[in-house]
Amino acid sequence: MGKRELVTEQPRYIKLNERDNVAIVVNDFGLPAGSRFACGLELRVFVPQGHKTALVDIAEGAPILRYGEVIGYAVSPILAGEWVDEARIHMPDAPALDKLEISTAVPEPLPPLEGYTFEGYRNPDGSVGTKNILGISTSVQCVKGTLEYAVKRIRAELLPKYANVDDVIPVTHAYGCGVAISAPDAVVPIRTLQNIALNPNFGGEVMVVGLGCEKLAPERLVPEGLGDAIVRMQDEAFDSFGAIVERIVTMAEARLAVLNQRRRETCPASDLVIGLQCGGSDAFSGVTANPAVGFAADLLVRAGATVMFSEVTEVRDAIQLLTRRAVNKDVGQALIREMAWYDDYLARGGADRSANTTPGNKKGGLANIVEKSLGSIVKSGSSPIAGVLAPGEKARQKGMLFAATPASDFICGTLQLASGMTLQVFTTGRGTPYGLAAAPVIKVATRSELARRWKDLIDFDAGRIATGEMTIEETGWELFRLILDVASGRTKVWSDHWGIHNDLTLFNPAPVT
Repeated sequence: MGKRELVTEQPRYIKLNERDNVAIVVNDFGLPAGSRFACGLELRVFVPQGHKTALVDIAEGAPILRYGEVIGYAVSPILAGEWVDEARIHMPDAPALDKLEISTAVPEPLPPLEGYTFEGYRNPDGSVGTKNILGISTSVQCVKGTLEYAVKRIRAELLPKYANVDDVIPVTHAYGCGVAISAPDAVVPIRTLQNIALNPNFGGEVMVVGLGCEKLAPERLVPEGLGDAIVRMQDEAFDSFGAIVERIVTMAEARLAVLNQRRRETCPASDLVIGLQCGGSDAFSGVTANPAVGFAADLLVRAGATVMFSEVTEVRDAIQLLTRRAVNKDVGQALIREMAWYDDYLARGGADRSANTTPGNKKGGLANIVEKSLGSIVKSGSSPIAGVLAPGEKARQKGMLFAATPASDFICGTLQLASGMTLQVFTTGRGTPYGLAAAPVIKVATRSELARRWKDLIDFDAGRIATGEMTIEETGWELFRLILDVASGRTKVWSDHWGIHNDLTLFNPAPVT
């Protein structure tokens, strides 16, 4: 049986913009040479699913267009029907930050969306959680093992007595000592830890375990007046490891008793703080999952919620599209400030933005960081960019925000938690078991094949857009309703079902001494 005979469905491609001279193959597992599309285009070679084929002949040095934007230039002549892989594309320079338009295309605010609610945990400060968790922070990595030992006891001995508390989690990290604690960039990990302790899902019950000799004094991680929320292992009142653990357990129980009084109550959707992120992206990310998320994000903004997207490296090459949407000059300049800071950060490390694109991204059809960025920003929807957060800064306004973070899944998730995120929507094309203990993570597949194969890891199938089963609008509304259900505790995401959660990972751009 020849390869041509193996094709059981009509060959299909997706062209995103009228200007595009390439399109991606839709069919599962790709298409062989000789496959003919409805328009008459015939493939000259095998093209994998999600990879690009030329729609017309492209001359050497000519621009290659996807999303209506230049993703690179042809290294050599490319014939219509050929596979346009990364080796055939020369990556363009990043947009110059001093030549960007600011606030020249600010979208008109969309009409308010009223009447949508979720069942959340309202806190004394007015914030609302989607979970009811005791989070125990640490001031230094040295105490990680001790706290984890104590948490095992707390879960086994105490949690069954406090049925309204979802979990107790250790907020551990690799920071706190052996670092330049007064260096200017040390503000990033320190404020991250300070703000994570106050995440709405922790209900305001702050508790810190420290050692006693570390540079990051535990007092810096608790609000003023909560000095009794600290356990120091080196305190001379403790005469054994057992005594230290007992003190942690006793302090935890007092806080569990308070958290156990929390009850879900009906809250407006405007109380939600939603984080958006990509991981294991492919060429379908900007076609299915991210457009669906972007539509849902617009609905959330219309409902008055706070929504944040992130990953500096994955917006840098499309920053010109975001500065135009900045609600005012100050927001536009803040976007540029974060891009410039990260350019300098990468330069100090001898790296550049091209290092972002992973082997999996490329296998999934993404040729370079430019193409990846154009697909990544789609999840920001079409609302005005209302504000910009520095890494680990707490969100204090509504609307669509850019929260500056590295693109690392784990660092981005950690920083979004510090910014107050209480639920995350995570799109993936290649697949990932990623999850967070502190907040539910809705994983959205870009392809139906992945959603079927990982039916007990993927929470939402956006691949139905590519197959024509659903529109972006229909999928976005369905995802919006799922967000409300997960935030209300009515639906449990798969990572919480299995209890698979990634460690929090601090971003520390300051020196280690």
